[in-house]
Amino acid sequence: MPTLHRRALLGAPLAMVATRGMAAEPIRIGVLTDMTGVFSDSIGPGSVVAAQMAAIDAGGAALGRPIEILSADNQNKADIGSALARQWYDRDGVGMIVGLDNSAVALAVEKVAKDRNALAMAIAVATNDFTGKFCTPTAMSWNYDSYALTHGIARALVARGLDTWFFISVDYAFGAALESSATEAVIGAGGKVLGAVHHPIDAGDFSSYLVAARASGAKVVALATGGGDMTNAMKQAAEFGMKQAGQTMVPLLCNLMDIHSLGLQAAQGMTLMTSFSWNRTVETRAWSQRFFVQRHVMPTMNHAAVYSSILHYLRAIAATGTTDSGAVVAKMRATPVNDIFTTNGHLRDDGRLVHDMFLVRVKRPEDSKGAFDYEEVLQTVPGSQGFRPEAEAGCPAGKA
Repeated sequence: MPTLHRRALLGAPLAMVATRGMAAEPIRIGVLTDMTGVFSDSIGPGSVVAAQMAAIDAGGAALGRPIEILSADNQNKADIGSALARQWYDRDGVGMIVGLDNSAVALAVEKVAKDRNALAMAIAVATNDFTGKFCTPTAMSWNYDSYALTHGIARALVARGLDTWFFISVDYAFGAALESSATEAVIGAGGKVLGAVHHPIDAGDFSSYLVAARASGAKVVALATGGGDMTNAMKQAAEFGMKQAGQTMVPLLCNLMDIHSLGLQAAQGMTLMTSFSWNRTVETRAWSQRFFVQRHVMPTMNHAAVYSSILHYLRAIAATGTTDSGAVVAKMRATPVNDIFTTNGHLRDDGRLVHDMFLVRVKRPEDSKGAFDYEEVLQTVPGSQGFRPEAEAGCPAGKA
């Protein structure tokens, strides 16, 4: 069993109570994420910082109890994730687990949470099944899913004549979800899918997959993968001369730190979907600068979503005067989400947070005004258009 790392945040009122010798059981939130693997830069340790910021902004305490943030590495393994979830829920009194940046881990923890009537908050999970056929009353997906990441991009590129696609996909639920959703969108827009290859997580060498993609003659080579796998594939695609061969590389999931890893020279011109761009407004810039002081990098959309989900949860606890899961979730659904992540977001009965998405283009090096100024927002995609309609979600009636 991996070691758990605890981080406690006490607000001033709670610190005063403690000095009088009164013990208050903390409100515990667990951040279960990839701390060391291929997704660690885009979510990982930065999620703990974002969680701490949310706790501070909620006042450091709720219902006269301190807020304590626990964190652990799920190692991108469903068995480890579910074991940690059981330990947190059963032994440590955790009320909500947030993170779940691997589809297999998310689905496993969702089941554990359901059995305990506890909250499971997915931040970076692509599978639509989390809020679809496996939906539960206390599971929520706060950031993106495969529908939101793929449909806007596919429609736009097919309309521009990039109508034949080939997929390089990671071989687990995350990649399958992205590939399936993008395939649906491409065909729906009048395009064709010429084939696909599948790689293990943390593959390293993408040469054989890129050879197959090049041989297909597809105009678009879509990467249904993320993190270090996506950046390695993009770098190796440049070495293989995919662009010179007339093929367009399209990463279906790309975070700010992925662009940072690639560098603007390599990443310039890429078009992608995101839910948060740190330099978009005065408010997002101010919050991001606070994050930067602690991490020395700007936050990704995942970090902003972690902050938003925890802040909304803590506000619901304060408003209801209880930590009872049913009452808290009902309040979360009834209350619009307004913070640096979204404006007037709303939590559906199936657990999907509906919020705006943004179509962005990676800037040319000469257009960047400084470190991490990488993205230009081209278009706001309203949540009502960016996410799968609830009637199509497949969440069985009465389950969520």
